[in-house]
Amino acid sequence: MSYQYQKRLDDAYVMHTYGRLPVEFVRGEGMELFDDAGRAYRDFLAGIGVCSLGHNHPAVTRALTEQATKLTSVSNYFYTEHRGEVAALLSKLANDDLDGARALVAALDAADEGAFDAAASPKPGERVWKTFFANSGAEANEGAMKLARLFARRQGNGGNTIVCLKGGFHGRTLETIAATMQDWLQESFTPLPGGFIACEPNDVAELRAIFDRYGSEICAVMFEPIQGESGVHPLTPEFLRAADELVHGVGGLTISDEVQAGVFRCGAPFAVQLAGVTPDIMSLAKGIAGGMTMGAVVARAEVADVFRPGDHGSTFGGSALAVAAAEAVLAELVRGDYAAHAASVGAYLASRLEELPQVTEVRGAGLMRGCDLVEEAGDAHDVVARLMAEGVIANATGVRTLRFLPPLICEREDVDVLIAALQRVLG
Repeated sequence: MSYQYQKRLDDAYVMHTYGRLPVEFVRGEGMELFDDAGRAYRDFLAGIGVCSLGHNHPAVTRALTEQATKLTSVSNYFYTEHRGEVAALLSKLANDDLDGARALVAALDAADEGAFDAAASPKPGERVWKTFFANSGAEANEGAMKLARLFARRQGNGGNTIVCLKGGFHGRTLETIAATMQDWLQESFTPLPGGFIACEPNDVAELRAIFDRYGSEICAVMFEPIQGESGVHPLTPEFLRAADELVHGVGGLTISDEVQAGVFRCGAPFAVQLAGVTPDIMSLAKGIAGGMTMGAVVARAEVADVFRPGDHGSTFGGSALAVAAAEAVLAELVRGDYAAHAASVGAYLASRLEELPQVTEVRGAGLMRGCDLVEEAGDAHDVVARLMAEGVIANATGVRTLRFLPPLICEREDVDVLIAALQRVLG
């Protein structure tokens, strides 16, 4: 059906929680989306970092098609294929063990159960991570916060306060809005759940002062290694190391929100690994299943094991269809060495953006980049609209900031198309 037809239906029957751009996409292929008139657009948003392998990737399409003909969901009371395989892969990736992950993928490719078991078995001293499967980033963050508070209670620490960072974003449920320290998101929905303290990102002195004041009341520090919705602002390794030291000093945990920055996007399996810091819990979503609905809480086994049957759950989390897609995505990302690819092409994207005279600053890592524009360039949202008219999809996170989250299959030639369009738009 046409764009005008869909717009009429949307206006009449859909809740208006999004400001929509005037286009209807009907199919995609790789880095391109196609509208109802057949026009192609180069996609530098990827569903807000969701479509890791681009659109209609054969491995993902094949996995979904095969699984849909067998089983979609039977609830989490039963065992199903792919769930354990995905969790084992995530354990290796959480250890930044790409060789171990490659061995698992090779066993999957060979359909060799024995080889998979051998590759999955922890080596002496290897940390084991366990996964809870959810449906979204907000769900994953809620699960991570519940786990941190339950861990503190069962360890006898008693703390239930979580330190969160200003400018962060953790979701749109009431609990995750409470953890999102941005007034404009919170003010319409008060009263919000309590138990959160705000800290300025990268301010080690303020963080130390918070711990000096609240001490053992704190059960966790929750952070995005690179804040996405505020305009792609990385946390410094020094701040992350200080958070790790301080929270462990009171028996608490670190929670790395990898919903947007994780799953190979920033040049490592998870963005926190770029700082050389190992968190206790990670929350994942967006790119993990290539467009299928999935979130995940990944935690060190000794932390994860405080969850007992009934402490947490999700009807649709980890469905047979979702984990089949996640296995296909993660296997392809490992098989294709996409961590190195995202780092290389992302560095090229950053260098090309820095060449533009209308750009004042470029931030981020890998294929998660933000850039600030000079005032004369106009509102960044208008720039996004003009880019779309040029056949390029991007995003604005503020009046002066553009954000780019392309599929990880993005090549330098795609970057050149973006830069040429920006040059025309910015003039």
